[in-house]
Amino acid sequence: MGISCELGFLNMAAPLSVEVEFGGGAELLFDGIKKHQVTLPGQEEPWVIRDLLVWIKKNLLKERPELFIQGDSVRPGILVLINDADWELLGELDYQLQDQDSILFISTLHGG
Repeated sequence: MGISCELGFLNMAAPLSVEVEFGGGAELLFDGIKKHQVTLPGQEEPWVIRDLLVWIKKNLLKERPELFIQGDSVRPGILVLINDADWELLGELDYQLQDQDSILFISTLHGG
């Protein structure tokens, strides 16, 4: 019986270290801090962008979540780059995060 517990432990995904960056004004929702070095805790399922957005909302977002999150995704008008590539080419919300990934959120929404 002890073996199944050990195997269950082995199935946990290791913690991930990723860089999360905000630009184009989006950083104002995060106390004006553009770059965040983040360690995501280990969990049973691999981390995907959808999970990261929930984590960001709970841990980094300081004000006006409606300007960053819409439903379970980012609000339209926020570009997302993963390692300098458009997330639309990588599976968007279902992209599986890798250790040392860089995720950049750029707001294209500007008041006037």
